[in-house]
Amino acid sequence: MNNELYIGIMSGTSVDGIDAVVLQITGSQFTVLESFSLAFTHTIKQEILELFEPSYNEIDRLGELDKQLGLLYAQCVKQLLTKAKLKASHITAIGCHGQTLRHRPNNTHPFTLQIGDACVLASTTHIDVVSDFRKADVALGGQGAPLTPAFHHAAFHASGHERFIINIGGIANITHLASQHAVTGWDTGPGNGLMDYWINKHLQKPYDHAGQWASRGHIDQSLLDQLLAHPYFAKSPPKSTGKEEFTHSSLEQLTSSLCPSVKPVDIQATLLELTAQTIANDINRISHSSSAEAFVCGGGAFNTQLINRLQQLSKPSMHTIDALGFDPMHIEAAAFAWLAHQFVHRQTSSLPSVTGASKPAILGALTRHG
Repeated sequence: MNNELYIGIMSGTSVDGIDAVVLQITGSQFTVLESFSLAFTHTIKQEILELFEPSYNEIDRLGELDKQLGLLYAQCVKQLLTKAKLKASHITAIGCHGQTLRHRPNNTHPFTLQIGDACVLASTTHIDVVSDFRKADVALGGQGAPLTPAFHHAAFHASGHERFIINIGGIANITHLASQHAVTGWDTGPGNGLMDYWINKHLQKPYDHAGQWASRGHIDQSLLDQLLAHPYFAKSPPKSTGKEEFTHSSLEQLTSSLCPSVKPVDIQATLLELTAQTIANDINRISHSSSAEAFVCGGGAFNTQLINRLQQLSKPSMHTIDALGFDPMHIEAAAFAWLAHQFVHRQTSSLPSVTGASKPAILGALTRHG
């Protein structure tokens, strides 16, 4: 049985940094051997956030950031290899998602844009890189997202069990695994993104630790109703979204019209409720079994207030993905390591039942290291 090592790299819509893992793939068994995270500097984070929305001199700024991210991904890989006591020659390939700046699958000419120069990454690390995973699916009429449900199925499907895998990053998405049904999955809407922005603005903290700040506030029903009126929530799957649709500026516009008695902490509580309700509503609508279970991964798995609220609102029992033997922060990076494996072995890795594409595809583009 083949025993191969892949590196997966993920920098998501939370824009907090880069997560990388070494994934050992032995047949259908997946083991994270080592992980490493590299935080973005304040400058890099601001450059990414500013490019989420239209602004000045975008092409030059995008080009510079593309190169900078390629170098940062390479730095992260080198430190991961050192930590794992591995050489570049031990790694079959790197699967690099890149940093999403635009995701427009519903445009007249649909597109999705991730940056992080794969040529820089490959030549600096001396490892082949598989990147640009989303475009092949979009070319076949799909959303190009979410892509992780295929890995969720490979790693967590259990015959006779109904499971939901909930990833809560800047944007939240769910995967539905049920024995008698095709795998489905979609982005539910904001995850941590709006909450992170709001607490950073008011308390200068990168995130709301365990949801403690939100737990001290009161939900403003008027604001919640306005947030839930966003047209994305009324769409039926397949669907996907990004932070460029749920923007900081749109949140500012909504909150500026609130009466002065609505405190910032109440808005934080309302944003948490938005995330909890939109996830729970989608799960409850399609859950088939009274014994269904849900497993949370991503940064949201550490938001105790959010997990408690999901448990209150959702029909399935709620757990973090630790219960299935994975660290919540490893899942997305591991998924892109697996996607690289699928590319190397010329196996399809997209799910038309998730993305709406006309057929399955081998996702990614290969950049040789030399």
